[in-house]
Amino acid sequence: MTTVHTSVVVPCFNESEVIDAFHTALIAALEPVGTTFEICYVDDGSSDRTRLQLRDLAAADPRVRYTSFSRNFGKESAMLAGLRMSRGEAVVLMDADLQHPPELLPRMLELHRHGYDQVVAQRDRTGEGAVRKALSQTYYRMVRRFMEVEVVDGAGDFRLLSRRAVNAVLSLPESNRFSKGLFSWIGFDTVSFTYENVQRAAGQSKWGGRRLLNYGIDGLLSFNMRPLRLAIHAGLWLVLSAVVYTLWIIANVLLDGVKTPGYATLITAIVALGGIQLATLGVIGEYVGRIYHEAKRRPHYVIRETDTSRAAAAGSATAHAAAEVREVVSST
Repeated sequence: MTTVHTSVVVPCFNESEVIDAFHTALIAALEPVGTTFEICYVDDGSSDRTRLQLRDLAAADPRVRYTSFSRNFGKESAMLAGLRMSRGEAVVLMDADLQHPPELLPRMLELHRHGYDQVVAQRDRTGEGAVRKALSQTYYRMVRRFMEVEVVDGAGDFRLLSRRAVNAVLSLPESNRFSKGLFSWIGFDTVSFTYENVQRAAGQSKWGGRRLLNYGIDGLLSFNMRPLRLAIHAGLWLVLSAVVYTLWIIANVLLDGVKTPGYATLITAIVALGGIQLATLGVIGEYVGRIYHEAKRRPHYVIRETDTSRAAAAGSATAHAAAEVREVVSST
């Protein structure tokens, strides 16, 4: 096996407009460092020319490896595949849209040489819209309050992991993966630094509002049982409120005579109780659905092709052609 110091894992989904510029910038950032490196691209079932471009990059540069999925399985699966591909002592995760600046890699590698197992490049919120910025800050405040692991605002997937940190992440078997939480859960010595937010070099973001919302829900449910605990607390408070309300009605009957409870009060109580019951069932359903998903034990992704499979196919074709030539020569 080839000895590699640094592996760069790059998930890609419909990045044909920017992948060549990204690759050029990445090579320019890594070569002056003077260490051996490899670039592990993972095509997450792109519908544009991304897979063909990665194939060309791998054919032109032996330091480039790639894996292409049979369909879009999501970024979490793509990062997992890239970590499994990586062979380096230091593994960097980064996006292909140039929002993770390649010129920060030497700084990350230098911090790794100081003994850190995780080096996190934490972006600021420069240039973001006011609404998205407020929602993000609110979400991370809620995450810090409710989740069992610490997730820092702006600390995303752009990070360096040591080999033992990578092995720790790969040892976690769950199917419902929330990498930000997993990186925090494994621990090890971690350092972070902040860089100025960078806009996409080309193309459009794949993370719309609905996808971000679902990702946020996954994060909240993946690393804590508190939603279920909150449902229990809400039920206990409702029981206590009902007891207090019943005592208040009895007191009114004893002091002022019998009175018919108000229609508005009855409807309000029914709607409130119904809403809480439905919300509680939804929370329970989410956890049950995750148990069901884990119990099926399906693979995280299906591979269409890799650079190694293409090389093996080419080698097989060459061997078959050589055998045919030998057969012709022997027959003559």
